[in-house]
Amino acid sequence: MRIAAAAYPLSVLDTWAACAAKTRDWVAEAAGQGAELLVFPEYGRMELATLDGAAAAADLERSLHAAARWTERANDLTAELAREFGVHILAPSGPVFDADVAGRARPVNRASLYGPRGLVGHQDKQVMTRFEREAWNVVPGGPLRVFDTALGRIGVLICYDAEFPLLGRALVEAGAGIILVPSCTDTLAGYWRVRVGAMARALEGQCVTVQSPTVGAAAWSPAVDENVGAAAVYGPADLGFPATGVVAEGALGAPGWVLADIDPEAVARVRREGAVFNHAHWPESAVRATVSDETADLP
Repeated sequence: MRIAAAAYPLSVLDTWAACAAKTRDWVAEAAGQGAELLVFPEYGRMELATLDGAAAAADLERSLHAAARWTERANDLTAELAREFGVHILAPSGPVFDADVAGRARPVNRASLYGPRGLVGHQDKQVMTRFEREAWNVVPGGPLRVFDTALGRIGVLICYDAEFPLLGRALVEAGAGIILVPSCTDTLAGYWRVRVGAMARALEGQCVTVQSPTVGAAAWSPAVDENVGAAAVYGPADLGFPATGVVAEGALGAPGWVLADIDPEAVARVRREGAVFNHAHWPESAVRATVSDETADLP
């Protein structure tokens, strides 16, 4: 299959027509190059807040509500484009007011996967960053899910989630051969943390991971004003995959699609015949992951 990972710049959208045109252009470009699975980034939906005006987009709380207000319409558009072009699309994630915290509605950070037949399912972020929990009050949502698709079993780890091995392992144990990692990071260090996490999940699970970041400046937003990253597709550094583990990658900060051709059999083959068996040997490592409290004998 051909996978397309977006390095996506956030825009000021004056009208819904402008939003629809931008989304259509991006999908048409990737589909025109043969992509079957299109991955958009974390918090790409925050550009929807500009549809409510500059003041709404510039306020942390108001921008959450503004983006959420337009999300259903944006999701309908994504579903329509997935049907029209016959592709699977992980839509940009964004706020959805679906959680109640101490009697107050708070948003989750949700990414939705669409296929040619419509909605496949939603994935909410599991572990919130300091900014999300301390400044923005975005909260964890529903559980991890693995989606059965015509392209195989797919899981999603939203940005920070990719930095936690047990989340990735849970997806792999549930049958995921591809893990999508939409991201939004405002520093080079943040980008590399997510990148290292995504590559580690590919190594541990002997699977494919796909990182799609936001890129460029969005000075109109106090939440997503700076965006650093590069789109890439990773695999295990073993049989059938590059020695670096990097299947394809774009330049840092360069907007556009990064494409990679993945053999659906490659994951099964490396798990079956690879030089190492990280996937199979994980339970062995888990059993041994204890530290003895015995004091070593000193000479």
